[in-house]
Amino acid sequence: MWYVAQVRTGTEEKIKYQCLKAVGENILEQCFVPYYEEKKKYQGTWHIDKRLLFPGYVFMVSGQLTQLYTGLRKIPGMTKLLGTGEEIVPLTEEEVALLKKMGASEKTLALSQGIIENGVVTITEGPLEGMEGCIRKIDRHKRKVWLEIKMFGRTIEMEAGLEIVKKI
Repeated sequence: MWYVAQVRTGTEEKIKYQCLKAVGENILEQCFVPYYEEKKKYQGTWHIDKRLLFPGYVFMVSGQLTQLYTGLRKIPGMTKLLGTGEEIVPLTEEEVALLKKMGASEKTLALSQGIIENGVVTITEGPLEGMEGCIRKIDRHKRKVWLEIKMFGRTIEMEAGLEIVKKI
């Protein structure tokens, strides 16, 4: 099952390493912080940088919730595992499938490419292919897209890298 821990923004990597150390690999199958690639121009050339896909969240895969919860309680700075009220709830199958499709389980959401034809955006290449209906805003200059997706039991806004290569 996939679980999500809410942590203070900026401490995601630190908490991830503490989780791996405190909980152990026999209980915690995977612990990761997903990133996305974005293109930025500085020093006269284009560079691909990585930014947090979900700031303030650490993802964990485990089949043993009680041992995971007990191990996580030892970590200072850990806010909480997401759930409803007192019950810790894993991500739904749809949310896990969406994360896997986007490549978040590989830890980095690659840069996507698309075109704008008669005012309609079509993503031609990359992990965001087929997600045109989720697009809320595009900044062609910064090569970014803002998507509205269902995650963590609610609708959230997510940033990702999208380069529009042609406008017709």
